[in-house]
Amino acid sequence: MRILMFTWEFPPLISGGLGIACYGIVNALLKRGHQIYLVLPTKEEVFFPLTEIEDVDKLPVQFLNHQKNVEYLRKVFKKEEERFDYIGMTRFPESYFSIEDNKFFLLRSKILFETSYEEILIKQINYGQLSENNLFRKVAEFTGRAQRYAKTIEHDIIHVHDWLTYPAGIIAKKVSRKPLITHIHATEFDRTGGIGDERIHKIEYAGMQLADSVIAVSKYTSEMVIDRYRIDTKKVYIVHNAIMKRKIKHEKDRIFKGPTIIFLGRITIQKGPDYFLKAASIVLKKHPESRFIMAGSGDMERKMLYQSARGRLLHKFLFTGFLNRDEVNKIFSASDIYVLSSVSEPFGIAPLEAMSFGIASIISKQSGVSEIVKNALKVDFWDVNKLAESINFLIENPEERKELGLKGKREVEKIAWDSAALKIEEIYRRLL
Repeated sequence: MRILMFTWEFPPLISGGLGIACYGIVNALLKRGHQIYLVLPTKEEVFFPLTEIEDVDKLPVQFLNHQKNVEYLRKVFKKEEERFDYIGMTRFPESYFSIEDNKFFLLRSKILFETSYEEILIKQINYGQLSENNLFRKVAEFTGRAQRYAKTIEHDIIHVHDWLTYPAGIIAKKVSRKPLITHIHATEFDRTGGIGDERIHKIEYAGMQLADSVIAVSKYTSEMVIDRYRIDTKKVYIVHNAIMKRKIKHEKDRIFKGPTIIFLGRITIQKGPDYFLKAASIVLKKHPESRFIMAGSGDMERKMLYQSARGRLLHKFLFTGFLNRDEVNKIFSASDIYVLSSVSEPFGIAPLEAMSFGIASIISKQSGVSEIVKNALKVDFWDVNKLAESINFLIENPEERKELGLKGKREVEKIAWDSAALKIEEIYRRLL
């Protein structure tokens, strides 16, 4: 099948789990013989035709404009970074269109949209709201190209990931009349730990209502989609995430002599970094030899720094900032215990990655990943005392910690993207 796929993240354009999940899905679908035409938020109007398995890492580029494509093919790039710079692809999506371009997009969109749900959507992406929020402007810019992609690229099905690409998927469906699948990796309720931004809720609602099928990454997410967004249960499918298999060293590359406990993820309200920090304060009173690492970045990072300072945790609680994949692997190699303290986690790929390193893991019961793993300790995110007790238990019982880590490693080795791709393929075939 030929799949037109819109996503906001894909390596090396990555800031979180969405990019990792999309990489795993695309890689597994290519293995099954499907062709993926990947669209990312880039400066130039390009797409990535992925037809061979090795294309997932090479990311071959094709311009929509024929003349620009000829010019691109004549270019010689010494490094991959130069090639990505040429098409305007950076680690974080940038905004390139002018306000006049946005006005043109809105005018055209009002002609394309017909149903009441579509009208709800377009009202969320209007000139006033775009000017006050740069992210909405970026989404509008990305969406503005969807019509051209849908007309230019031959495809059988449209697959979009999270709310940022739902408007593009809706327009692509309108143009090509091909089935649309919306893949929800996290809702606005998850990201904000509460009501959140009403505009995003309405985009999510419209995206799922207008889709022919909706893929949720867990039962936890599917229930939220059905209960809070009133999506028809008949078109909601659960496809759990997985991890890519890779060679991992068994030896620890220790940084500290004492036990090392790690939090890895965006430092936002959704991930519960404050609960991790509170638990660390309790554990350090009993085990001052232990070291806690908060790896990642986010809007709560400064707050966590202040709280760590006020608690006089000093060098016992460390911050790394954002880590790339190689740095993540290094930090996992140095860690003994992994903690997922998320308030609301649709899935959670990081625990699977930690377990693949043989790290004893403690995960929030309020997570999708808790549905599929058995060899991890599970606690409620709000129960800081129980979290601290669990960390203390693993520190004080190194043999049991090692055994839990080994069992977890064996378990996640069986959780592969191949089975997820098979389920997605079945959804495709039902629609076609």
